[in-house]
Parts: sequence; C-alpha cells; structure tokens
Amino acid sequence: MAEAVRSALESDGPSETVGEPDQDMMTSDTVPTDPSAANRTEIPPIISVDDHIVEPPHLWKTWLPARYRDRGPRVERRRLGEMTWVGGAKMYEYELDAPDAPWCDVWFYEDLVHPNKRHVAAVGFDRDEMTMAPITYDEMRPGCYEPKARVADMTANHVEASLSFPTLPRFCGQTFYEASDRDLGLACVKAYNDFMVEEWCGDSDGALIPLIIVPLWDADLAADEVRRNAERGCHAVCFSEIAPNLGLPSIHTGYWDPFFAACQETQTTVNMHIGSSSKMPAASPDAPPAVAATLSFNNAIASMSDFLFSGVLVRFPELKLAYSEGQIGWIPYILERADDVWLEHRAWGGVSDLIPEPPSTYYYRQIFGCFFRDNHGLRSLDEVGVDNITFETDYPHTDTTWPHTKQVAEDMMGHLPADVVWKIVRGNAARMLSLEIEACPGT
Repeated sequence: MAEAVRSALESDGPSETVGEPDQDMMTSDTVPTDPSAANRTEIPPIISVDDHIVEPPHLWKTWLPARYRDRGPRVERRRLGEMTWVGGAKMYEYELDAPDAPWCDVWFYEDLVHPNKRHVAAVGFDRDEMTMAPITYDEMRPGCYEPKARVADMTANHVEASLSFPTLPRFCGQTFYEASDRDLGLACVKAYNDFMVEEWCGDSDGALIPLIIVPLWDADLAADEVRRNAERGCHAVCFSEIAPNLGLPSIHTGYWDPFFAACQETQTTVNMHIGSSSKMPAASPDAPPAVAATLSFNNAIASMSDFLFSGVLVRFPELKLAYSEGQIGWIPYILERADDVWLEHRAWGGVSDLIPEPPSTYYYRQIFGCFFRDNHGLRSLDEVGVDNITFETDYPHTDTTWPHTKQVAEDMMGHLPADVVWKIVRGNAARMLSLEIEACPGT
C-alpha cells in the first residue's frame, strides 16, 4: 500500500519514508486502573460511532468520472513551514514551499490548500509528538487511510465495527459546498460516497460502516443522495450542527424537510460532529488552542437546543440524530432547562403551539449522545438515558483511546451492570445505525 500511496502523489521533492512506529511509541492513555477491582464487568466488542479517515491520495482520481478528474482534489508533496493556530474558519497559518521546511502531503482543490497534519493522523505517535506538524502519508500509520490496516488496528483495540468521518471534505462535506463549481462539487460528493461504500467499507465484512456526505447547497439533491446510498445499505449521513454558520438556512425554516424526510424514510441517522459548522467555540481571540478543545462540545449544546425547539422532531418522529464527539455530561442540565423554558416561558417563548410535549421527550425518543471519556456523564446515567448514549474511539485523532480503548472503557464502566455496558458500547450503536447484531445477553 505504501508504494501505491507514493505513486499517487504528485511530488516536487523526494519521498521521506519513516518506519511504522514501535509498539512502545503507540498512543498511551493515562486513565488510572484500580488493581483492587476484581469483579469488573467484561467489555464486549465495541462499535465505535466516531472515528476518522484520512482520505488516500487516489480517492478522487479513481472515483470521479473521467471528465472531472483533472479538476478534482489532488495531493502534492510540498515543503510546509511551521503551522500556527489562528482559530476561526481559517484554523491555521503556514508558509507553503518554505525553504528547507519539512515535507508535507498537501491537498489542493480549486482555491483550497489543505495540509495533512500530525495531530489529525496522531495514532502511533507519543502524546508529546502529536503536534501541529506537517505529515506525509509515509509517516502516517497505514490505518489512517487504508481499510485493511484500519480493521487490523480495530481488531487489536477490541473494536468490532467503526463509523468514520471525512477529513478533506470536513465533517459534513462543507468543502464542496464552499467551492465555486457546483457540478464538480456534486461529482466529488458522489465520488466520495462511492469510495466510502464500495472501497473503504466494501471488503470489510461489516467492520467498517459507511457514512456519507451530501450536497449541502440543495436539500432535494441531499435527499436524493441519502436514498441512493440507503439502497446499498448505508444508514448514516453527515450534517452540520449549526447550518447557518455555513451560510445555509436554519432547521427552523422548513428548508431541510426533504432531507429529513429522506433520512426518516430510509432509517438514516443524521450525524453531527463537533466542528461541523466550521466555527469552534472560543473565548478570547488570542486564547490558546486548548481553550477551543476544552469548549468543543458547546456547539452540540446549541444544536440540540435548536432541534428540541424546532418542531423537526415533532414532524419527523422517527428521525434519529447523533452528536458525534459531543460527550454527554452536559445533557442533563440542558434537558432540565429546556423543559423549564417550555413550561415557564410558554407565554412568550414562541413554541407553545409548535412543541406539544416537554422537549426532553424528543431527546429520549430520537437523539444519541456520543462520548469517549466522560465520567461525569456516566455518573448521571438516569438523566442522560442509558438508551441514548454511544461510545467512540476517535481514531486517529489526538483524543483517541487507541490502542487501549478496552482498558479505558473498563476503567469508566467496569462497575456498571453487564446489560448497561452492552448498550453503551454496542447495542445503542447498532440501533442507531440499523446494524443487525446479537440480542443483549441475559434478555
């Protein structure tokens, strides 16, 4: 596979091959274990609802129709100066083709320049090496971009199945929405989805679960793409947590109803990843990146509040939503506050005729929270809802629990009953993604 990757690159410099990291250099987690806990609940094989793919260089060269290939996304190996976090939609600043700078595999598409970054392909590196440094495919762990290698890394990590979000298209496909050529953009969306279903997932025997993107600029085309992929077994789609941040209509307008109708009709879950509105929460404009990383779940709070009061979940009572990487500890208070507002502010809140039941009703019926580390949320299971949460590994990002996910899960959930653990790490994900698995043990 490494040779195939190198041959797919358009390079103006030499390839710098770095060997696969030693086991000692793999990601390590610092969640403490309790040696006295002798009777912990065994963690069943995990279904991870949030991982990521670093798209291989050949993707659009292979899957785009021939007439578009010379204008589709391509990778070039270029030198890249030091990257600086600036936040906002721009995210980073850097100097392309800086003399004597490290080599980087960089995506180009129309006016977009998108360098691959080590902290996005972080697996295999020590925590202190997961920096905003440029990276080539030769330096990445192959599981970042190659499906068979991904499955091998999952198997070693006690993960049976995985749902992966895109990188170059960004978390809901907004890269192609922001481009100028709509025909090319639609072709790129379809090419990504064909790759996702047929190449990334096709030979994995169900280990890799397809997750598609849609043309965000047209709700009817988006609905068509949902139906096209549902016909070949895909039941998960990316969407923006806060569409107006992208310059799109809000969920309150009714504009997205054809898309939501298609998702409900095909049992396709709407997956909204943190950052899918291209606007990460921040405090001060000069705050370090750690502030944005700490506040990353804030958009999920705003988005869920939006949906609970939008009427969407009333009009589409079988529509399923998932807040990917949003964590769960904040959910109890938002539900409490939403119910209080619905009751106490009904005279002027604008939703007395729109929302017939307490907003929390729709959460428990239709929404899933997703987490990788959230001890506080697990202590609040009665309010969060044992049937409403799912587990994730976030491979290959900096937050990933790979290759120690089973131990991390044991440390967080080993005290819980076996049927509860099964739901959290397996059963709820299967229900959310329309997967056929075994019944909960003991039922």
